[in-house]
Amino acid sequence: MTRTGTSDWDMVVVGASFAGAACALAAAQYGLRVCVLERKRDPGIKLHTTGIVVKEAAERTWLNRMPSVLYQRIAGVRLYAPNLRSVSLQAPDYYFLTTDTPNLMRWLAEELQAQGVDLQLQRSFVGAERDGEGWRIEGVGRARYLIGADGAKSRVAQCAGLGRVRDFLYGVEYEFADARLSEPEALHCFISKRFAPGYIGWATQNPTGVQIGLALRHRDAATRSPDIDAFLARIRPLVGLRQTKHTAVRAGLIPCGGAVTPLAAPGVILTGDAAGIVSPVTAGGIHSAWRHGWAVGEAVAKRLRDGGPAAERVAAAAAPRFRIKRALRWAYDHAQMDWPVNLGLGSAPMRWAAGRVYFGTGRRECG
Repeated sequence: MTRTGTSDWDMVVVGASFAGAACALAAAQYGLRVCVLERKRDPGIKLHTTGIVVKEAAERTWLNRMPSVLYQRIAGVRLYAPNLRSVSLQAPDYYFLTTDTPNLMRWLAEELQAQGVDLQLQRSFVGAERDGEGWRIEGVGRARYLIGADGAKSRVAQCAGLGRVRDFLYGVEYEFADARLSEPEALHCFISKRFAPGYIGWATQNPTGVQIGLALRHRDAATRSPDIDAFLARIRPLVGLRQTKHTAVRAGLIPCGGAVTPLAAPGVILTGDAAGIVSPVTAGGIHSAWRHGWAVGEAVAKRLRDGGPAAERVAAAAAPRFRIKRALRWAYDHAQMDWPVNLGLGSAPMRWAAGRVYFGTGRRECG
């Protein structure tokens, strides 16, 4: 459903990814008039996300309605030291879902439309001006609330004078259609200061093939790009990837500094990557983005329908602080070394720390 004229809306959301979709769906449950602007003609193209969903998001959000054809269950993690020794990590009853991400995003678009949200594809956010207590959005109409879910370089944040994301990782991921790993039930994670300073490399099975990626700390325009081809040549025998030609590429900036300040002002709120709602350590953003986006949509609805507390205040309070993970991010940026990982990968402290990072718990079974 796409409207070409202008209208009055309770909420206009810029961006149809996870945070934007969650916000719009939550508001639609309360009967709000919601419009979502998405600059792409197809929500499933030009993706920046790995599409890996943690157990909490798979079970406790709208994503638990995801058709089974769109995901594959991953039981645990195989963690590799820089010297390529590895350890298997699992937590009782924990899992990840890798996804057919292009079709997952298309399914989310269908869910928005099914819930009465007006999804306007190929519609970029050009600008907005204050209009009383709301906003007049160029080419769209008037909205009582404007929500920026438009990524790490948010134009809504720029327009409204809100906080901007300043700290980034830069990631590149290759996709290999119809490929299969020798250990498909694991998320393979590689620690290496050479290939991934400030982050990791990864390889995993998904419903349509294999995805292999690499990310590093991005500081300025002079930062080198991830050498994913050399990384791939190094790990290919370990993961059992036979294909030599990738079929698609994803790339983009990933926030890693925590929530921006301010992330809200009267009538305008940021969420998802635009608000820096991404783990500074793991760069996992789907679950936190969904939770925050949903909290924002629900807060706006309660404010407009029931005179609830200011949605801007609720949005700021709902943003995860990541205090410990921000401290770990600082340590990783300033003190990453390969030799302690090579030496201690199999130790109880290292396995405990990895369990905290990947599963949110110190419990693990290692082999």
